[in-house]
Amino acid sequence: MEYVYGAMLLHAAGQPITEEHLKKVMTASGAKVDEAKIKALVASLEGVNIEEAIKTAAPVAVGAAAPAAAGAGKKEDKKKEEKKEEKTEEEAASGLASLFG
Repeated sequence: MEYVYGAMLLHAAGQPITEEHLKKVMTASGAKVDEAKIKALVASLEGVNIEEAIKTAAPVAVGAAAPAAAGAGKKEDKKKEEKKEEKTEEEAASGLASLFG
């Protein structure tokens, strides 16, 4: 993953994503350099419009976060319902107690 981050850093800086540049970024970051991974990444990025790929990936990332946020709201609603049920049972019990008291 760090190689992809390095490539994105180069792209953001306006530098060409080459094996030499990516190796320099990885070395400067203190990461262990794997020549095979660098070659594979540079080869796989040939002809890829990175700006378009980022735009395409952004809605997917946002869409994945939305269900998680919706699930959190459901848990809160369930807790509220449980509290309402507890109060109703307590009220009923106190009403019955007054019959015998």
